[in-house]
Amino acid sequence: MTRWSAALTRAGIHEPRLRQDYDAQRRLVRRFDPHAYLAVRLLLPARLHPPVVAAVAFMHETDVLIDSGEVNTRQETLRSWEREVTEALKQDSGNATLRALADTVRRHPDMADRVRDFLNGARLEATWTGADTEADFQTYVDTYSLPALMLTASLIAPPRESDRAAPFHEHCRRLIGAWQRIDHLADLREDARARTVGIPYRALAEYGVTPEDLRTQPSDATAIDLLVRAQAELAGAALNACEGLPALVEDEFRPFLRALISVQLLRLEVLRRKGGAVLDGGARPPAVAAARVLLREAVRAWRLRRR
Repeated sequence: MTRWSAALTRAGIHEPRLRQDYDAQRRLVRRFDPHAYLAVRLLLPARLHPPVVAAVAFMHETDVLIDSGEVNTRQETLRSWEREVTEALKQDSGNATLRALADTVRRHPDMADRVRDFLNGARLEATWTGADTEADFQTYVDTYSLPALMLTASLIAPPRESDRAAPFHEHCRRLIGAWQRIDHLADLREDARARTVGIPYRALAEYGVTPEDLRTQPSDATAIDLLVRAQAELAGAALNACEGLPALVEDEFRPFLRALISVQLLRLEVLRRKGGAVLDGGARPPAVAAARVLLREAVRAWRLRRR
């Protein structure tokens, strides 16, 4: 693994305060999502470690700001944050996360549009109280989840003029749709208690499941089991449909994308095995299996760099 200081240098980041800003984002991402952090550090070229970390930290900070509280409060928080982000992209900011983001945008100008798309989508997240229908879920994915993914995916995307650009975007859409559904299944009980269930309420009703069943010990565990398995099948179909995603990017980025897809497949297998028991424990991928995925792809990445 390339030393962090060397990764900063390879990304062209030399100014001491900026290096400190990026390092603060590195610590943040490593703390809240150590598996994703490790995948970035092991599988992507070192020059991309700082911008990916900056983008993920910004996405996380935004999500934390608008993810809880009354809708009016969340909306006002987002409006304030949008103003702060807009100013930070124009001039120096007092916020280390936004200074790192602004520097990343300067080095990768296409990121400016991705940041704007994400903030626009965050307006839906700030009012989100759950999906009524499958169409509502798909709107959530298109409006918020996909722009969130594209903050980082745009850094490895084919050129816009390439004939691979449109398929890349569509495959990313399938990946994040599956990923979001898996997240919502893994968080069913937690989300139900927060009254923001991500699985469509009509899907719950189809199996005779109520949000109250998800918050407490259900009277009919079989119904929840059938619900989880049906939703897992939808996620599985979407994951299978994005298997061609790694082939759409340059060789050096393929190990990272293969690992992302493989880890979601591991989580999906956990969901299928647990069924309704997911209410008691989420859907973390088995540690040994996830480590094997990272090791396998790290070896492939190392061999590519040795060519």
